Amino acid sequence: MRLLIVEDEKRLALSLARGLTAEGYAVDVVHDGREGLHQASEGTYDLVILDIMLPGLNGYRVCAALRAAGHEVPILMLTAKDGEYDEAEGLDTGADDYLTKPFSYVVLVARIKALLRRRGAGASPVHVHGDLKVDTAARRVFLGEDEVSLTTKEFSVLEQLVLRAGEVVSKSEILEHVWDFAYEGDPNIVEVYISTLRRKLRPGLIRTVRGAGYRLEASP
Repeated sequence: MRLLIVEDEKRLALSLARGLTAEGYAVDVVHDGREGLHQASEGTYDLVILDIMLPGLNGYRVCAALRAAGHEVPILMLTAKDGEYDEAEGLDTGADDYLTKPFSYVVLVARIKALLRRRGAGASPVHVHGDLKVDTAARRVFLGEDEVSLTTKEFSVLEQLVLRAGEVVSKSEILEHVWDFAYEGDPNIVEVYISTLRRKLRPGLIRTVRGAGYRLEASP
């Protein structure tokens, strides 16, 4: 899952990015409202964390512009303000949730997970494909009765395949959602992680579709 943080308090933004990266998310950070609107409009994000008090454009205007352009990405608004009027204004512009600073990091993560689940139209966080079971909320993987230990990045790559099981997921799509936009390394890193997942899971579970990408196959 790829998140965008639009927050002008640089220490807070970088602290959140480090924490969310450790949770397994790919995280991009910008510190200006206009740049945030550009990134959110051009990038492929699963959720936007948007401060209200921003230089360039405030969060209300960024949110309203995204909704007016038809972008349905979940938006969690952050602000040092409080009061019912501010919350109502944020939600009226199209935000999905609202969190007042200072906030608990644990609460922030819980809100993010809830919004991502809601985006899945209430789908269960547990995905079962044959004898493979992936719990995207608890970030646990089972093959039959045995739990499979995966690193954060390994799980994130598998998650992209699980969420679109049976479909072909391209290498570029995996890169977009698992690594942030600042990643300038070898794009073949995806192949390395796919190879590792095959060793840890089972040969034939992840099928290479030549020239197109990868597909998660259900067990017979």
